[in-house]
Amino acid sequence: MDPENQTGVAEFYFSDFPPFGNGSLLLFTPLLFIYAFIIVGNFTIFSAVRLDTRLHNPMYNLISTFSFLEVWYTTATIPKMLSNLISEKKTISFTGCLLQMYFFHSLGVTEALVLTVMAIDRYIAICNPLRYAIIMTPRLCVQLSTGSCIFGFLMLLPEIVWISTLPFCGPNQIHQLFCDFEPVLRLACTDTSMILVEDVIHAISILTSVTVISLSYLRIITVILRIPSGASRQKAFSTCAAHITIFLLFFGSVALMYLRFSVTFPPLLDKAIALMFAVLAPLFNPIIYSLRNKDMKDAIRKVLCFRSMFNVSGSQ
Repeated sequence: MDPENQTGVAEFYFSDFPPFGNGSLLLFTPLLFIYAFIIVGNFTIFSAVRLDTRLHNPMYNLISTFSFLEVWYTTATIPKMLSNLISEKKTISFTGCLLQMYFFHSLGVTEALVLTVMAIDRYIAICNPLRYAIIMTPRLCVQLSTGSCIFGFLMLLPEIVWISTLPFCGPNQIHQLFCDFEPVLRLACTDTSMILVEDVIHAISILTSVTVISLSYLRIITVILRIPSGASRQKAFSTCAAHITIFLLFFGSVALMYLRFSVTFPPLLDKAIALMFAVLAPLFNPIIYSLRNKDMKDAIRKVLCFRSMFNVSGSQ
C-alpha cells in the first residue's frame, strides 16, 4: 500500500465485548465486585504489613510490595473493561492503548521479578538459616524491590517506543479484552514478523524467572524433607505454601497467554485465559496470603478493627 494513501488509526475498537444491554450488565456487576475485592484485599495486606511491627522483615515486606503492585496491575486493565461493558462506544485511543500495554506489562514483569526475589528469600531462610539475617538485610530487601520496579519499567520502554512508530491504517478491531502486544501488532500495516521476536523475548524472560523460582523451591523442598522434626517440617512448608500457590497461579496464566507461540485457541477459551491472567490470579492473592498465615490474619484483624474504631469515632 502506498504510504501516502494510508490513514493513521486514532483509536482501536474492542470487538470481543457484548453489545450494551445484551448481557453486558450481568458481566459488569461481578467484575466490579471482583475489582473492588482485589483493591481492598491487597491494600489491606499492604497496610497490615506496614502497621504491624512484627511483620517488618524481608518476607512480609516482599509480600506487601507484591500486593501493592497487584492493585495497579489490575487497575491498568479492569476499569477499561468495566467501561466497555456499560458503554456503547467500546474504543480506546492509540495513546491510551500504548499506555495500557506499557503499564500492564511493566507491572507484570515487576511482579515476576518480585516473586523471584521472594523465592530466593525463602531459599536463604530455609537452606542457610544461620546466615539469613546477615544476607537478607532490610537494605538489601529495599534494593531488590526497587531494582525489580526499575528494571520492570525500563524493560518494556523499547518495545512500546517501537510499536508507537509503526503505521496503523486499519482495520482497528482488537480481538482481546484489553490492549496486548500480539493483537495490536497484527493490526499494523507493515511486516508483522517481529511478533515472533516479541514472543521469543517474552518467553526468555518468563522461563528465566520460572527456572530460578523452580530450582529454589526444589532445593527448599529437599531440605525440608530432611528435617527430622515433623512440627518443624510442617512450619517450614507452611511458610512456602502461599508463595508456591501464587507462583503457580501467576506463571500458569502467563504461560497460557505468552508461551503458546503459533498455537491458537478458540475465541471463548482465549477470553477465559485473558480473564484468568488479568483478573482471577490477582483475586486469589489476598485470599491465599490471609488464609495461609496466622501472623498475617492477626495483622489484618488489627487493621480492620482500627478502621472500625476510626469510623465509629468519626461518626460521633
